Amino acid sequence: MAEARVGPDTLVAEEPLEIRVGGAALAVTMRTPGDDIDLAIGFLLTEGIIRQAADVLTAKLCSGDEEPNSYNVVDIRLSADVAAPVAQSAARNFYTTSSCGVCGKASIDAVRTRSAFDVSADPVTVAPSVLAALPGALRRRQRAFDTTGGLHAAGLFTPEGELVCLREDVGRHNAVDKVVGWAVRQERLPLTGHLLMVSGRASFELCQKAWMAGLPLLAAVSAPSTLAVDLAAEAGLTLVGFLRGTTFNVYAAAQRVQGVPSLPPPRTRQTAH
Repeated sequence: MAEARVGPDTLVAEEPLEIRVGGAALAVTMRTPGDDIDLAIGFLLTEGIIRQAADVLTAKLCSGDEEPNSYNVVDIRLSADVAAPVAQSAARNFYTTSSCGVCGKASIDAVRTRSAFDVSADPVTVAPSVLAALPGALRRRQRAFDTTGGLHAAGLFTPEGELVCLREDVGRHNAVDKVVGWAVRQERLPLTGHLLMVSGRASFELCQKAWMAGLPLLAAVSAPSTLAVDLAAEAGLTLVGFLRGTTFNVYAAAQRVQGVPSLPPPRTRQTAH
């Protein structure tokens, strides 16, 4: 029998973050405040604007050095040898809450020309038992999710399943950018021999971010899109979806999953009606 209850609830924060480069506005994304410098640097890396930590001279919160970032602005100064970005080329130079605005072979070609890393050459392999344990390992470390129930997570793991970095955000793409930005600042790129586990689905944008960071494997608890599979296959990126319990599907570069045949499962394309 349903029971109505009255009382306070803890909700996840969602606020706009403006990313500036050299004082000029580049992009605005809706995010959960926290790790904003990592988010901004990760965004610049995954959009192909920077390629390494040395490309960033300074990165600061416009309200000072303290979190949370009450002014919701991050300003980044780039090295003199890095070309200034054009706002119209950024994927999120407008308010957005989902991956959109990119499609087809032209988008895959654009990622190929911008990525500095050849993930297809990464020889890392992972045991199915390690993959099966990733969602639980991710969930156990989601402290903000425990109180709000409304956050996505991205976790960087070793091939043995050891968690290296975890970030949460209202947006999957932001959570990934926060992990990538952390890796940039730690001078860990490319992320050779690492795995990225995300809550939710595997979109084209998340595959793009994984490729741009040099990650050889992306795993998600839900489904990939057809374009995500196409991009993963093009990059040689291992793409795992429907990772739940002890089962999962491998959609591209299956040779990195021990004991899995090299050919991906067949699929059909379905459009919304």
